[in-house]
Order: sequence, then structure tokens, then C-alpha cells
Amino acid sequence: MIDWFKDLHPITQAFLATCFTWFMTALGAAVVFPVRDLSRRVLDGMLGFAAGVMIAASYWSLLAPAIEMSEMMSVPAWLPAVVGFLVGAFFLRLVDRILPHLHPGMVATDAEGIKTSWHRTTLLVLAITLHNFPEGLAVGVAFGAVAAGLPSATLAGAVVLALGIGIQNLPEGTAVSMPLRRENISPLRCFWYGQLSGIVEPVAGVLGAALVIIARPILPYALAFAAGAMIFVVIEELVPESQTGGHSHAATLGAILGFAVMMTLDVALG
Repeated sequence: MIDWFKDLHPITQAFLATCFTWFMTALGAAVVFPVRDLSRRVLDGMLGFAAGVMIAASYWSLLAPAIEMSEMMSVPAWLPAVVGFLVGAFFLRLVDRILPHLHPGMVATDAEGIKTSWHRTTLLVLAITLHNFPEGLAVGVAFGAVAAGLPSATLAGAVVLALGIGIQNLPEGTAVSMPLRRENISPLRCFWYGQLSGIVEPVAGVLGAALVIIARPILPYALAFAAGAMIFVVIEELVPESQTGGHSHAATLGAILGFAVMMTLDVALG
């Protein structure tokens, strides 16, 4: 681990880590410059990969530490994990019902959330932004957990989580920019909208880190909250999107690969 990074304040660490995940979203969005289109098979496989990474990260980087931390509290070890997980999922469900957004591959009339006259491009960006919020929150909470000094929370583990989230942000950035490119929007604008979807991650990361540092007792709940929010995104959005393009096998294999990659990173390095 680089010494200068270890010496930074945890909130600064969370900010820099989520800036990295934002950069990876932008890198994925930049595919529109050399490539005008990608096959639906490739996009489905990439979405499946992102889903696999998020599922693995939800357990190894979030739920498992939350349960371990709860064993040192005066409540049943399973309680904070279950409560946080359910609250995180229901919170995302509430946001999903309220925030106007449109998923890639859908027509404007399929937009979810409160009805609005917003442009299709804005709705597409908001859909991926909704995905990215729990990811940034998860990274921030992980770095906040390190600051709390709990044995089950390590700086290496938080860095690995940020690395895994960054890797799966590559296909998410592409999933925003590429459909826009098909609509004959200029590559520069497609890239701008694609990277814009990731800007929420540094905001969520700083918020998550600050929250658990200020209120340490909520830490296991916060970790489980981030896990519940991420699993909601996987089941509600990523898996259905990856399976409806006629390439379910590619999407499933992508999910298996993503899970294996994140599991390896977390167990071997975290």
C-alpha cells in the first residue's frame, strides 16, 4: 500500500477511491470514440459481469464484515445485517419509484418514476446514476469502517472493494454512452453523458465515510445498507437488462466471471 495514501484522512481516502471509480465509468464511456457500435451480445455480457461483481462485493466486502462487527455488539449478530440489508433495498425501491429514469434499450414510454417531459438522454443518465449511488456509498462506508479501528475492516479490503467497483463501472459507462451513440448523438456528447452518470459516486463515498466515522454504532447497519442497495440494483435492473437481448448465455457467463473476479480480489488481497 502506498504510504502517502495510508496517511490520508479516511474521508479523503474515500473521495480519492470513488474518484477512481468515477474515472473508470468515464473510461467505459470513452469507448464511443473508437467504436460506433457494440454487439448486443457484448453489452449483455458486460452487464452480466457488472452484476456478478456487485453480488460478490455485497457479501465479501459488506455483509460478512457487518456480521463480524455485530458479534461484538449487544444484539444478535444477524440483526444489524438483516435490518441494514432490508432498509437499503427498500430505500432503493423508493428512489426507483420516484426518480424519473429510463434503462438502455427501452423506449421513452417505458420510463420509470414520476412522469416527466425530460429528454430521453437525461433519463438514461439518471438510470445509471441510480446504479452508481450505492456503489459509491459502499466504498465510502468501507473506508469509514477502517477509521473506526475494527479488526474486520482493513484498508486493503476497502481498496479492493474500490478496485472491484471500478472494474464493473467500465461496462456501466459503456452501457450509457453506446445506446446514445446509436441515436446519432456526437461521440463527445455521448462520452459526457456516460461519465456524468458516475459523478454521484464521490458524493456518496464522502457521505458514507463521514456518516460511519461520526456514528460508529451504525457501521454494521451501514455496510448492510449498501449491500441491500447493491443487490436491489442487480436484481431489479442489471440482470433483467442483460437477459432481454437474446444473449442470456453470454450474460450469465459474464455474471459468473464477474463474481469469480471479485471473489478472488477480495479473498486474495482484501
